[in-house]
Amino acid sequence: MTSNPESRSPVSGTRLGLALPQYGALADPAAVARFAVAAEELGFGSLWVGDRILTPLEPSDLYPGGGTPEHPYPEEFKTFADPFTTLATAAAVTNTVRLGMSALTGPVYPPVLLARALTSLDLASAGRLDVGFGLGWLREEYFATGVPWAGRGERLDAVLDALDAIWTGDPVAHEGPQWRIAPSTVGLRPAQDPRPPVLLGGFAPPALARIGRRADGWLAGWMPRQYLKALWTVALETAEKAGRDPGTLRRVLRINPRAGTGVESVADVLPCLDVAREEGITEVLVDLHYVAKDVDHALELAGELAG
Repeated sequence: MTSNPESRSPVSGTRLGLALPQYGALADPAAVARFAVAAEELGFGSLWVGDRILTPLEPSDLYPGGGTPEHPYPEEFKTFADPFTTLATAAAVTNTVRLGMSALTGPVYPPVLLARALTSLDLASAGRLDVGFGLGWLREEYFATGVPWAGRGERLDAVLDALDAIWTGDPVAHEGPQWRIAPSTVGLRPAQDPRPPVLLGGFAPPALARIGRRADGWLAGWMPRQYLKALWTVALETAEKAGRDPGTLRRVLRINPRAGTGVESVADVLPCLDVAREEGITEVLVDLHYVAKDVDHALELAGELAG
């Protein structure tokens, strides 16, 4: 039914992925299944969701990807479908593509509920899930979910600790600064042993150090290659100091073609893929939400990218 994603990639040896239709003009939950099937048939190797909880009228923080006081975040963020539902829909209709998050705002989710949802997704997809977390950038999302903004990095570490305990303990028991999990039976176990891969986002040295210490890879964003190199070096050196094999760490490079960024069309993505290949990046995610008018247009653009 599907072709080999590696052989169809514009960059040999690269797994090329797409963002599922989830926000802005593409936020149509009824179209997710159709998009996912078509993307797999085109030969894409992965499908991804993001996470946006709310878009306040007067946000305390500007979108780090180019927000201004007049336009604090992209207009597309005002409509955002649930990431778990979107990914579950794609899991049900595909067979080979990896399914990932780029990225959930990890600290705002209780880990016991998060583990249940992620384990269910991994089982539903027959072990195709890549779990992705970041810290987010918008304070109001933390306030709205009752989670302190201060100490969010430490809270993400605590989430990861609790998830590891739930995924690997039998029975499960965990005592942390935010949660106490009483000794409990958890019958569901992920399809992937011992757990799904955990990828982390971030663009500051402490974030890359966390990746080196404890994650399976980096959810990177398109940036000048000297910064890609420098940040990646932090992760590799930290992994080595922690006694881990740096060669096992993955990089998933996210490219968002968008007006005013220098990468404004599918044609502009292709030179970025060349850079990724030269830097040894073997996984690339392209998000078409900012350049597609609707889901059908997004599939047209995906066809151009795959061809």
